[in-house]
Amino acid sequence: MLESYKAIDAHIHVDSYEEADRQALLEHAFEAGIQAVVAVSMHMESCKKNEEFARQFPGRVFPAYGFHPEQPILSEEDQIRLFEWIRAKHASGERFAIGEVGLPYYSRTSAEEEGLSFDEAPYLALLDRFGALAAELDRPIILHAVYEDAAKACDIMERYQVKKVHFHWFKGDEATIERMIRLGCMISVTPDVAYEKEIRSLVELYPLEQMMVETDGPWPFEGPYEGRMTVPAMVLDVCAQIAAIKQLPEQEVREQLLQNTRAFYKL
Repeated sequence: MLESYKAIDAHIHVDSYEEADRQALLEHAFEAGIQAVVAVSMHMESCKKNEEFARQFPGRVFPAYGFHPEQPILSEEDQIRLFEWIRAKHASGERFAIGEVGLPYYSRTSAEEEGLSFDEAPYLALLDRFGALAAELDRPIILHAVYEDAAKACDIMERYQVKKVHFHWFKGDEATIERMIRLGCMISVTPDVAYEKEIRSLVELYPLEQMMVETDGPWPFEGPYEGRMTVPAMVLDVCAQIAAIKQLPEQEVREQLLQNTRAFYKL
């Protein structure tokens, strides 16, 4: 198959799909031209499931281990257990990234809108800890950090001089975008580029060389994807949308996005 019909889904929650659907989801994706998926984790149980997927589909499922910030913060004991587990995977020579980690923008703003207090400090401390770990292990880190939270995440990544930083489904102001470009951060674009002006504007501004594509499945999308299950092959549409926005040949854009992801994750 030509490179122009290949792609990598750089951010998907494989273990969040119904258990009965996971095997077919991946098999159909690979048949459709998806070369690999980056399977991000929510918590310890999720990490272990993604480790299993990686063993089942070697070279096709690249796992990322972490703790999603849009949930109650981990206890210190559970943090220690998770970090020890990740370090053990590193010591064994396993290939993986750190993620999905970040800051709880949606939980925090939702609480604030309801007049409730929200303590962000433990989440900042945990992200600081993950940033230090990514630098220590020299691993890519996948961030959930949007709008004003992105600047806070950038501060931490700069502090530890993390070499490979991937902001997934990013939204933010131009000053932060310029900073991320300057720092060499990667972003990944979802299917909502087909209908969201904010995402289309981001694609216009961000260099193609620092871009990847993702689904964040099983998150559902609107527009042309209304009512459809989110599957990895949707990133092929994302590639086409990016090409149209950038006014570049679609094949050239697909190949660039594929090479970006391969190089970033060493796939």
